[in-house]
Amino acid sequence: METILAVILAVAPGIFWLLFFYSRDRYDPEPPAWITFVFLLGAAVTFPIGILESSLLALSGGFLGTVLVAPVFEELAKYWVVERTVYSTHVFDEPIDGIVYAAAAGLGFATIENTLYILSALDQSFVLALQTAAIRGIISVPAHVLFSVMWGFAIGVSQQGPYGKADPIVFWGLCLAVGAHALFNLLLVSGIGFPVLLLFLVPALWMATMNRIRDALVLSPLYRR
Repeated sequence: METILAVILAVAPGIFWLLFFYSRDRYDPEPPAWITFVFLLGAAVTFPIGILESSLLALSGGFLGTVLVAPVFEELAKYWVVERTVYSTHVFDEPIDGIVYAAAAGLGFATIENTLYILSALDQSFVLALQTAAIRGIISVPAHVLFSVMWGFAIGVSQQGPYGKADPIVFWGLCLAVGAHALFNLLLVSGIGFPVLLLFLVPALWMATMNRIRDALVLSPLYRR
C-alpha cells in the first residue's frame, strides 16, 4: 500500500504541472494525443540518458558530473524529443507550442526521475518518502520545465522564421537551459546554496518563464491586438 501511495505522489506533480502549462496555451490548445505522446517519450528517454550519465559520472566524478554532464545530456534529450517529433508537424504553429511541448517532455523526464527518488527514499522510511515527494513536487519537478522553457520558447519562435531550427536563437536557448540547470544543480549540492536556490534562483526562473509565456502569446498569429 505504501508503495502504491508513493508512486501516486511521484506521478501527481508531473500531471499537475503539465495541466498548468497546457492551460497557458489559450488561443489554439494542442491536441491531447500529441501532449501525451511527447510526455511519454520524455519519460522514456530518462532510461538511456540515466545509463549514459552513470557511465560518464564514473569517469568525471560525482560533483562535476552533476553540475556539468547531467544538465547537458538532459536538456539535449528533452530538446531531441520535441524537435524529432512534433516540431515539423502542422500542429506546431504558434510560439507558445514550443513552451507547451518543452513542458511535456521535461515533465515526462521529471516524473520518472521523481519516481526513482521517492521509491529510493521509501526503502529507508515512508516518512522520508513523503518529505522527498513534497520537496521535489514543489521544486525539482517544475524545475525541469523552467529550464526547458528557455529552448522551448526559442524553437517556438524559430518555427515562424526563415531558418527554422537552424536559427541561432535555438542554440542560445539551449545554452540558457543548460546554464540554468547547471546552476540549479550546483546550488542544490553545495552546502550553503539551497537558500539561494529557493529564495533567488527559482523565483527568477519562474519570472523568466512567465515572461516567455506572455511574449509567446503576443507573437501568436492568433493574438488580437
